[in-house]
Amino acid sequence: MRSMTRLVVVVSVLLGLTGCSYLFYPRASEYLERAKGASGVETMLNLATMLDASTKAARSPEKYQTAMDDLHNQFHALKDAFCQVTEQQAKTPTYAKAAMINKEMWAIFMRLGRHRTDQASREVYLDLFAKRLQELRETLQVLKS
Repeated sequence: MRSMTRLVVVVSVLLGLTGCSYLFYPRASEYLERAKGASGVETMLNLATMLDASTKAARSPEKYQTAMDDLHNQFHALKDAFCQVTEQQAKTPTYAKAAMINKEMWAIFMRLGRHRTDQASREVYLDLFAKRLQELRETLQVLKS
């Protein structure tokens, strides 16, 4: 019983220290590195471009799974990129708007994940996701200024 408790504690500590995105989605760090810009906002804009390409690729009836996996990893990278903005930017209403859009995108993405095999439903959620992504991009452009 003690060994099981120790195992649970060790796993919990590891999850807490490393963050789920890098433990369960190791490619997120690759995308974050690839999107690296001169600032945190530029990195997020680069990730938005990657997310847009993956969103379009996920519409394929046959080869959507790889695009969905890329989309998932890129989305985790975007979540991590939100921590790279300056403290001054993070206090602005524009950043608050970007964070809210990101939360809405997560809700859409979760529904997309549940309906990924149904082409019609996937298209609907990809459309919603793409609209929010465009709104996020516009908001980030304002934040960058």
